Amino acid sequence: MSAHRVAVLALPHVLPLDLGIPTQIFNPRPNTPYELTVCGATRGSVTTSTGFTVGATAGLAALARADTIIVPGYWHYRRPPAPEVTAALKLAFSRGARIASICTGAFALAAAGLLNGRTVTTHWASADELEELYPHLRVDRNVLYIDDDPLLTSAGVTAGIDLCLHIVRKDLGAAVANDIARELVAAPHRDGGQAQYIAQSLPEPTAHTLADTRDWALRHLEETLTLAALADRARVSTRTLVRMWRQETGVSPHQWLLTARVNHARELLEVTDLGIEQIAAQSGLGTSTNLRARFRDALGITPTAYRRTFQRTTTV
Repeated sequence: MSAHRVAVLALPHVLPLDLGIPTQIFNPRPNTPYELTVCGATRGSVTTSTGFTVGATAGLAALARADTIIVPGYWHYRRPPAPEVTAALKLAFSRGARIASICTGAFALAAAGLLNGRTVTTHWASADELEELYPHLRVDRNVLYIDDDPLLTSAGVTAGIDLCLHIVRKDLGAAVANDIARELVAAPHRDGGQAQYIAQSLPEPTAHTLADTRDWALRHLEETLTLAALADRARVSTRTLVRMWRQETGVSPHQWLLTARVNHARELLEVTDLGIEQIAAQSGLGTSTNLRARFRDALGITPTAYRRTFQRTTTV
């Protein structure tokens, strides 16, 4: 695999978790081509929002070499970054770099003028401020991330995991993204959006959830999973199941299952030599016709084209 240079731009008072997410996910592995660099406005150390420093960062020259640039959130996001930072982001974008933001990192991209005319997202608590400061963009508060290639934005904090795994999935396929998600003990793909977290208290530790039911469903995707079957498994009524499922995932059981089945089919295409009909059956999509239709809707390509791009070769 040819090298893919990823630069993570740590602005002053960077949020530590936002910084940790891309550096963990794009840290080089045997099955990934990523070369990771953490850079700042200048070479040297960067102070985080909690007071400790990150040392030995590269300078802005790293942005000029990067294929992908990720800007984590930072504390003083209402202040535009230094002019040399916005100039470096503009230059990188003009030469074709992919640029993504996590949380309030969107403010840096907006300050550079990169988000004008686009629909973007950021942490729900900062959405009004982003639209107020930069009226030429629109904020979608109901999503975890937006891929407006080559610009991507994510919602608050841990939505950066969803964004970065999405980037890996685009670059290297579902199997590699799933491997990294398992390493992180994170969901390979979350549906829904951050709206489900706004002005809601967390459930009590003993509260009933559908997590076990969803885990069971993922292990039985090839079966006919009706609302009644899922409700029976969860020991709730179908009406309660639908309400709880939407509260916990942001989408209906049907949409959640469809996404899970397409993702399972993607992985089977990558890591097996099974025929399209077999994959359709094992993923619960039924027929090759339905599989092709779902791939066209979700990914814009055929299963065969997806396999050609992402199928792994087995080496001894």
